[in-house]
Amino acid sequence: MKFNKIVLVDETGLKSWAIEELQKFSLAKISVYSGYPNTEAELVKRIGGAECMFVSWHTQVTETVMKSCPNLKYVGMCCSLYDESSANVDIKYANANNIVVNGIRDYGDEGVVEFVLSELIRLLKGLGENQWKNSPVELTNRKIGIIGMGATGKMLAKALLAFQVNVYYFDRNRGLDVEEAGIIYLPLRQLLSSCEIVSTHLPKNTRLIDGNLFSDLGEGKILINTSLGLTFDKSSFLEWIERVGNYAIFDDCGVSGHYDDFSKYSQIVTNDKVAGWTAEAKERLSKKVIEQLQKYN
Repeated sequence: MKFNKIVLVDETGLKSWAIEELQKFSLAKISVYSGYPNTEAELVKRIGGAECMFVSWHTQVTETVMKSCPNLKYVGMCCSLYDESSANVDIKYANANNIVVNGIRDYGDEGVVEFVLSELIRLLKGLGENQWKNSPVELTNRKIGIIGMGATGKMLAKALLAFQVNVYYFDRNRGLDVEEAGIIYLPLRQLLSSCEIVSTHLPKNTRLIDGNLFSDLGEGKILINTSLGLTFDKSSFLEWIERVGNYAIFDDCGVSGHYDDFSKYSQIVTNDKVAGWTAEAKERLSKKVIEQLQKYN
């Protein structure tokens, strides 16, 4: 089966070989756009009359957009699809109008884990502008809590165990495989109060930590976020970060557009790189996107 046309509406990250492979499924020459559309009107113009589009996590594909593109049959999300609430595509509208939406998972986790470890070690040892304690310290025997035990959480836990870290986790669903590996489950409040370092790995639009929970987190702690967006109440976080000995680490996804506010605090380590957006991740993403389309056909 071939679509009348396939459009890559923004910076999808698909490798050149994958775009060549996609061409086999398109009667017309594929349109490949760089940059991100600034308005829905611009996005609609990019899609045009195409039956198939591919989009990154950055661009919102709303009901209004899909209504304006009645030829659409297939939307390939070049990003993770966990559920309707965290998707940047209106899944409910698509399902009701026979538009297939496919997303992928587990393609950038390796890069995220490397980022967390590297930035955390820099902070512990004072290799950058900040140092957590008065003297450099090791990961060994630290108490680290992971919130969200998906693919990234599990990979991070495994890596930390190699450093002889005491690893704890909180997730809405407990995992026997996780606990058999030596990772200890704790209720959220207990994890926040007892762990020195907390790393959150949650779906987009998931915010678990509010003012009361920041009180449990306390002082002299490190909070890490590489999720798509904040996983906590922002105002409560900014109050918490001013308490003695507290630090935070974010990649570009974790900061989620709050650079102006966060850059005012020397205790907040920010990065303009998406931790999981590596050459290897793009290769894995490309393979999975092609596999999804092949299954559809």
